[in-house]
Amino acid sequence: MDSLLRSEKMTLCQMFLQSEAAYTCVSELGELGLVQFRDLNPDVNAFQRKFVNEIRRCEEMERKLRFLEKEINKDGIPMLNTGDNPDAPAPREMIDLEATFEKLENEMKEVNSNSEALKRNFLELTELKHILRKTQTFFDEALHDPSITEERIGLLGDEQQPRAGQPMRLGFVAGVILRERIPSFEVMLWRICRGNVFLRQAEIDSPMEDPITGDSVHKSVFILFFQGEQLKARIKKICEGYRATLYPCPETQTERREMAIGVMTRIEDLNTVLGQTQDHRHRVLVAAAKNIKVWSIKVRKIKAIYHTLNMFNLDVTQKCLIAECWCPVSDLDRIQQALRRGTERSGSSVPSIINRMQTRMVPPTYNRCNKFTQGFQNIVDAYGVACYTEINPAPFTCITFPFLFAVMFGDMGHGMIMFLFALFLVLKEKALEARKNQNEIFGTFFGGRYIILLMGAFSVYTGFIYNDIFSKPFNFFGSQWSLNKTDPRYLVVSHSDKPYLLQLDPKFTALGDTYPIGMDPLWQMSDNKIAFTNSLKMKMSVILGVSQMFFGIILGYFNHRHFKKPLNIIFDFIPMMLFLFCMFGYLIILLFVKWTKYPSTESHEAPSLLIGLIDMFLFNYGKYVSPGSHITGDQKQFIYSGQQGLQSFLVVIAVLCVPWMMLGKPFYLRYINKYGQEVPKSQEEEDEEVMFINLTIRASTNGSSATNSSNTSSSEIQFSIPRWFKHQPLSVNSGDLLGGEEVVHNLETNGPLHTEEGVEEEHFNFSETFIHQVIHTIEFCLGCISHTASYLRLWALSLAHAQLSEVLWQMVLRIGFGLPYPWGGFALVVVFQIWAGMTVVILVLMEGLSAFLHALRLHWVEFQSKFYDGTGHLFTPFSFSNLVDTGLED
Repeated sequence: MDSLLRSEKMTLCQMFLQSEAAYTCVSELGELGLVQFRDLNPDVNAFQRKFVNEIRRCEEMERKLRFLEKEINKDGIPMLNTGDNPDAPAPREMIDLEATFEKLENEMKEVNSNSEALKRNFLELTELKHILRKTQTFFDEALHDPSITEERIGLLGDEQQPRAGQPMRLGFVAGVILRERIPSFEVMLWRICRGNVFLRQAEIDSPMEDPITGDSVHKSVFILFFQGEQLKARIKKICEGYRATLYPCPETQTERREMAIGVMTRIEDLNTVLGQTQDHRHRVLVAAAKNIKVWSIKVRKIKAIYHTLNMFNLDVTQKCLIAECWCPVSDLDRIQQALRRGTERSGSSVPSIINRMQTRMVPPTYNRCNKFTQGFQNIVDAYGVACYTEINPAPFTCITFPFLFAVMFGDMGHGMIMFLFALFLVLKEKALEARKNQNEIFGTFFGGRYIILLMGAFSVYTGFIYNDIFSKPFNFFGSQWSLNKTDPRYLVVSHSDKPYLLQLDPKFTALGDTYPIGMDPLWQMSDNKIAFTNSLKMKMSVILGVSQMFFGIILGYFNHRHFKKPLNIIFDFIPMMLFLFCMFGYLIILLFVKWTKYPSTESHEAPSLLIGLIDMFLFNYGKYVSPGSHITGDQKQFIYSGQQGLQSFLVVIAVLCVPWMMLGKPFYLRYINKYGQEVPKSQEEEDEEVMFINLTIRASTNGSSATNSSNTSSSEIQFSIPRWFKHQPLSVNSGDLLGGEEVVHNLETNGPLHTEEGVEEEHFNFSETFIHQVIHTIEFCLGCISHTASYLRLWALSLAHAQLSEVLWQMVLRIGFGLPYPWGGFALVVVFQIWAGMTVVILVLMEGLSAFLHALRLHWVEFQSKFYDGTGHLFTPFSFSNLVDTGLED
């Protein structure tokens, strides 16, 4: 039972790993995932540790893998993910992996470089082709255009006219420029050249590919006519500033035609070479895509192993690595077997040793979970990780969380939608496992699939209790209400379009029997449905809330008992139980007494419990009369005889509980600390204080005793274990050593326990204890009232959900039923889709999220605050399964 309610028992262990076997042993422990290593070199810089070079090599391999993955994604090649989890490669395999990645990276860089050069050459030839084509069009237009003479005159101006006998000759340049730069390019030419240039441009119809980025760009061809070398120099500078590419263009038509033919031939050859280059690139990337996931996992494992080895200490002989780790006591045999497998894989003849240590450090909290309970454990851990061996609320949360959610979300239809969605995720979880990392929102829903499954199932149950499915009831067992057909109220209901005109009064319309389970379906026809459901759900919320708070306080008792804190039982648990019972436990009892004492026909005579509770704490009994007495005016009747005396006694007890909690514990501890005597330690406790070990390991190679003969071939390692722990040699006591091996222990006493900086003995401080207890008392006493009121959110959200569902039915779906035939059928198809979409989005998703958050708050604040400390630290084992999903985070 303790293994279910409390975290696993943990122990601090020390490992002695031979240098050549350390890598394989850590690899086996990573596959096992049950060991959390401590950093024994916290003051050593990360760049000064022993295996920093290996980690740098791993990071370099990761960089190359990221480069390959980027190239694979760029080409849209799917990466094969078989879900395999390969073993961590041996250290010598790192060289092969590095060589493979280096070869692939160099090959891809060379292919990319060649491809980029070819594409750049292809782009230049393509642009030249368009220039030759467009400039030929420009010259043809100029020959047949009668206005060319006027253009030349405007270009040169009167002062630039050629003298008699001198031929006029215009120069020109042609090039390509980005289309969006044309307007500013024209303006700049006009300003710099003062209008003495003539520009013609034409757009290139097809977009062109940028050889560097691979993006599509739109360009235009231009040709500029000018006169003089000075203008030519200015034009070239402007083109250079606008990053326009200039190309040589022959002056005669014959030369342009010959150049165009040569360009087309070179373009065809380049297309062939580019196709072969792309095919080779594709083949290389396809081959890499088949293995890149496996390579990535292997590199992560290698990096994780060396990162872990950097946390170890080296023995003075430099032959042994010393590690400290937390691990579950129940898994020590599995850990020992993993170390044995690692030693065998490495080929070492010296076994790895694991020793338990006694320490004052607080162990980490480890709660074993499966895929069903993991989601609920995450809800608890989000509030705070449980202290070591503190009661874990997760097993109770598996039931109470979806149930409280369902109380607020009770609807059979909405609950069934949620249940079926979660059931699909559960049944297809193996196929959907790979997609959870691709989409964060889907990953959240997938991780909480079992929570959603239970929330949906419980919502179907509470919807059945409320008799509510999409705001409509089902008449499962037949209504237990009766109304005479001659009653005028029945006639009004029968001949009216308004559905809520009937008042259900148990004094006149009840048959005497109760509906077998849940709410009677006729309540949906009644005008006083809201008053009835409000009363029912409000009382139910108070009952559930107070019961859960009582349960939380009871769990606190088991925590006090487990941690051997009798003062907390006397000065916390008992007054807390009495205070809560005297205030709200008594109210719950009165609720059941009222329900059983007053039948439905006398329900109007029952006193108000809320007014009675107020009068109870005010000692206001002047208007109360004994049970059975005749009531006149504003008089009130006691529910039972002796009620005044009992209630006064309960109030006095509740008031006395406040100083009991506030003052008892601090003053008692002060008295013990001042006048009490320290309990002397037993001899056994003194003997367990310290241990100092000089450990010698001898491994015989021929099976004989290594200590009897010096002629026997044997290897020997000697090292010292520090003095600050209690030593329990598991490897000897459990008989896990291999044959022919002997371990010799030399023990000395009079040393301290293993301690950590900051872990000191607590000293009593009266003022601190007193202030803490005062705050705790005020928080609890006020919390009893506020937390009970907080549970009324169960009633409020249930009412809001039911009303929203009813409004959506009346305002949307009912429209389709109200239209005449045949138009009503067509309209109903459209209206139903709108109603279904709004139901899923508003009532299932938004209302479901609201109810989820409120249920979360009730567990974190109202329930767990009664017993849960939540100040522990989580057990984070070194596990390769985490690396496969998330990678290594240093």
